[in-house]
Amino acid sequence: MGSETPLKLPIIDFSNLGQNPGAAEWDLVKLQVRKALEEYGCFEALFDKIPAESRKAIVGAVEELFDLPLQTKMRNASKKPYHGYVGQYPQVPLFESMGIDDANIAEEVESMTNILWPQGNQSFSNTVLSFSEQVSELDQIVRRMIVESLGLEKYFDEHMNSTNYLLRVMKYKGPQTTETKLGLTSHTDKNIVTILYQNQVDGLELQTKDGCWIDLKPTPDSFIVMIGDSLYVSSFSPSLSFFKK
Repeated sequence: MGSETPLKLPIIDFSNLGQNPGAAEWDLVKLQVRKALEEYGCFEALFDKIPAESRKAIVGAVEELFDLPLQTKMRNASKKPYHGYVGQYPQVPLFESMGIDDANIAEEVESMTNILWPQGNQSFSNTVLSFSEQVSELDQIVRRMIVESLGLEKYFDEHMNSTNYLLRVMKYKGPQTTETKLGLTSHTDKNIVTILYQNQVDGLELQTKDGCWIDLKPTPDSFIVMIGDSLYVSSFSPSLSFFKK
């Protein structure tokens, strides 16, 4: 018997699309988004408005952030779950993360930066702000397409104005063993939309509606766009799991 063809996420190209509702190309991509979310709850997105230098810079900024002493990272505290520093959990010892609220607003990024670097770190602030602004454009396109596909265009502005952006960066330590180790337990995201950019490190898996698991291997230039529980509609309800191999 021959081996089955491995499942793959749809790849949707948003490059040079712009926010131009009503155009034929827009409607074609919108249909692809709707089908992908109904079937998988997520898709792989190509978006050339985020240049290679921005991607490289944000990876370097994240590395600089996690290289800070633990006591310094813990200064980024929040009453909101998963918005501040998260880590040092015995259940998931390989995982730690940091949240940056309103990462597309210069004053908020500057304020958080000064908590971690009292002397300031303008390069870090500029990198986080630039990357967040660029990714937020992709988010706005995706959410507009979702709202349009549901026939709720008149509520789009109200929807966008009632939300804000959280840049959540994550690090998984390499296990000191050759065996596969769990990086994070399986879960669904509770927010509206998650846009994930990986540092070319495999480990992300997704469970389909029929219970099959897909080992996701996005290209270095793409993003994984996931629907969150807060935007749950019909069959848009995937289970997500992150692993460090």
